[in-house]
Amino acid sequence: MKATERPTYRALNTYTKLMRAAESVTSRVNRYMSSAHLTISQFGVLEALHHKGPLCQRDIGAKILKSTGNMTLVIDNLEKHGLVKRERSVEDRRYFTVTLTSTGSELIARVFADVESAIVAEMDILSGHEQELLGTLCKKLGTKGGREPKHE
Repeated sequence: MKATERPTYRALNTYTKLMRAAESVTSRVNRYMSSAHLTISQFGVLEALHHKGPLCQRDIGAKILKSTGNMTLVIDNLEKHGLVKRERSVEDRRYFTVTLTSTGSELIARVFADVESAIVAEMDILSGHEQELLGTLCKKLGTKGGREPKHE
C-alpha cells in the first residue's frame, strides 16, 4: 500500500485541506467585519441578535459556539461601543437579555449585507450541487459526536 493510500495519511491530508480552505475563506470574508471594527465573535453576536431578536448570553454563546466567559467579554465590548444593551430579568436577577441598539441594528444590517455577498462570491467557485454536498459533509463531520480515535 502506498503511503498516500494509508487511512492516516488520507485523514491528515484531508484535515489539512479543510483547515487551509476554511482559514483562507474566513480571512477573505473577515475583511468586511474588520472594516467595521468587528471581531468574528462580535459579528456573530450581532448577527444572532439581528436574525433571532433579543437573546440571553447563554443562548448567544451556544449559537456561535463560544464559552460563557468569552461571551461576557464580547458583549461587554459591544456594549461599550453602544451596539447592544443588557437588560436584567425581574424574575431572575442572574438572567440578562441582550438586545441590539439602533446603532447596532444599523451596523449589522450594513455589514451583514457585505459579508453575505462575500460568502456568496466565495462559494460561487462551487456548483450548487457541490455546495450542497460540502454542506452535508461538513455537517456530518461536525456532528460526529466526539467518537474516540481509532489506532491503526
